[in-house]
Amino acid sequence: MERRWRTLRQLFRYGAVGLVVNVSGYAIYLLVTWLWLEPKVAVTALYPIGVLSGYFGHARYSFAYQGGATSGLTRYLIAHALGYGTNLALLYMFVDLLHFPHQIVQAAAIFVVAVVLYLLYRFFVFPQGSSIVGS
Repeated sequence: MERRWRTLRQLFRYGAVGLVVNVSGYAIYLLVTWLWLEPKVAVTALYPIGVLSGYFGHARYSFAYQGGATSGLTRYLIAHALGYGTNLALLYMFVDLLHFPHQIVQAAAIFVVAVVLYLLYRFFVFPQGSSIVGS
């Protein structure tokens, strides 16, 4: 039972960090695509900013990672390469091929990528720190 509560607290913390990073990132995405950038170019330009801004929040707050910064950051960047690929694939499939509005596809992609990243963080990026600090 305690393990379940730790997991729920971890999910809550992951969601809180993700909410801050993604709401601000999505607002900037909407602005730059409205002003001048094509959606996939905007995602490519903005994705690294979200990656870097989320690392410390997720490593320390969400997953209580105690391992080395270099190995954690390397695995984090690999996870985000997969997240970025997932995001671009969704945009290509639903916007370019199926002609859905990019604003809706990108909003949905945030949630799809969030699930993929949570699983990668928990089991690949921060495996030793999967317990919550202070629990």
